[in-house]
Amino acid sequence: MRIFKILFLGIIIQACLQSCSANTISKINPDQSGITDSLEFTNYFKVKMPIIKTPVFKKDTFDISKSGAKGDGIFLNTQIINATITACSNKGGGVVLIPGGIWLTGPIYMKSNVNLHIKRDAILQFTKDKNQYKLVEGNWEGKPSVRNESPISGNNLENIAISGTGIIDGNGDVWRAVKKDKLTESQWKNLVKSGGLVGEDKKTWYPSKSYLKGDQTKDASVIQEGKSLADYQDMKDFFRPNLLVLTKCKTVLLEGVTFQNSPAWCLHPLMCEDLTLKGVYAKNPFYAQNGDGVDVESCKNVMIENSTFDVGDDGICIKSGRDEDGRKRGMPTENLIARNNVVYHAHGGFVIGSEMSGGAKNLFVYNNSFIGTDIGLRFKTTRGRGGVVEKIYISDINMKDIAGEAIRFDMYYAAKDPVPLADEVREAPKVELFPVTDETPQFKDFHIRNINCDGAAKAIFMRGLPEMNIHDIYLENLTIQAKEGVELTEASNISIKNLNLMVGNSNPLINVDNSKNISFEGLKSFTDVGFLMNISGVKTTGVKISNSSISTSKDKITYTLGASSKALTIK
Repeated sequence: MRIFKILFLGIIIQACLQSCSANTISKINPDQSGITDSLEFTNYFKVKMPIIKTPVFKKDTFDISKSGAKGDGIFLNTQIINATITACSNKGGGVVLIPGGIWLTGPIYMKSNVNLHIKRDAILQFTKDKNQYKLVEGNWEGKPSVRNESPISGNNLENIAISGTGIIDGNGDVWRAVKKDKLTESQWKNLVKSGGLVGEDKKTWYPSKSYLKGDQTKDASVIQEGKSLADYQDMKDFFRPNLLVLTKCKTVLLEGVTFQNSPAWCLHPLMCEDLTLKGVYAKNPFYAQNGDGVDVESCKNVMIENSTFDVGDDGICIKSGRDEDGRKRGMPTENLIARNNVVYHAHGGFVIGSEMSGGAKNLFVYNNSFIGTDIGLRFKTTRGRGGVVEKIYISDINMKDIAGEAIRFDMYYAAKDPVPLADEVREAPKVELFPVTDETPQFKDFHIRNINCDGAAKAIFMRGLPEMNIHDIYLENLTIQAKEGVELTEASNISIKNLNLMVGNSNPLINVDNSKNISFEGLKSFTDVGFLMNISGVKTTGVKISNSSISTSKDKITYTLGASSKALTIK
């Protein structure tokens, strides 16, 4: 009996030890990616990052298949899915389950307190039948516009989610026009054979005459006074919807799901609060015009983490309305964290603009990788936008095979692809001085550190306006391999510290034009530099080079277009 008690006690002790060990492991080794880094990030920049609330749902589950839905890819499940979502919401919320299968559907309308859960072996497939999508008064590129309703939408909702590990497919191929230059000859021939029509320039394929008419109509989507939606019906195909649009919603979670093949932008949260994207995969063809990954517009308290973007336009993009409409709205995108994400093909990895008229501030971006994007960090605007983008903190970004610039600030955005197509010739914008008004945009107070880039056309490019320079930009600890070095135009109060370059063309390595108070500290090159710096423009003053390992002899520096040798100080 005593032996039994001892053995029993030993079993209890062993179980307790295993339990304690398991609890210790769960506390030490959960997937807490970013916690230590977050502390380091906040301590270094001396910032306080936002706390984002996430939704909580009842456990009640509503399986669409038990309400008559069929996952055969043929039966149209629109009414059943929407009725199930409504029933779930009306009963206090819970989970609407999309089980394994191909679930063909038209537009889906989210409701409060509903978690739309897509199983791993499920495809929520939106129909090719455009008649299923009504024309509505929506929003496009920061302005009120005529649109086809989105495959998934929600307005003024609270506590909602789309979760799971399945696929949501927007059937975007039936909506999009395609440029010939972005396809192989064989792909182009097959596309033309599929139907639709080719434009007069023989360079663009259109899915229908309706689309072509919209494309040829100036401001086709602008809602004009005195017109009804019926007046736009003959151009209906042109008003491509975004795959998911959530407007003025609070406490939103998008987790685990693949959102793919969108007619236009993939994910568009507009004026939302407490928004989390976690483990999402946004996927569009590389040739998908306006095929952005996520466009966070005028939102507050946002987390984008552990997600992947492989799309046809900008990857992670921050917006806040366009021109006068955006300024009247007056809602910046603020308090956003973007961490531990990967962006593959995209026009830009992390992007702000160009529709940033309501401003952007308190954006915290770190531990992201950009592979094969046109631009790495891309900040774009133009005259007429107005708005202030400030208090931007970026750290620990890794880039590879960037087609254009690793870091690009441009205040002359012209709605063109950032990298010219083969044989495309672009003229530099005409430089004119305009008065500063509420239409004048601003980029200021950016803090960027710990950047590694293996391959780019150019390391750093900044182009401000004569009346409003890009200013107060702080770059530190950058190692960049590129064909060309640094170009700064109409920039002020720029600090670049510990810039390590491996550049194929140092002709020159650095070009500073009509800029002031530009500091290069700890400049280093891994290759011989024959031509270090060209300083140009009569307005250029206060350029400083200190602690450089590159020779700063006079024969390596030139002064052009009225610049004086007094503009440069070397220590």
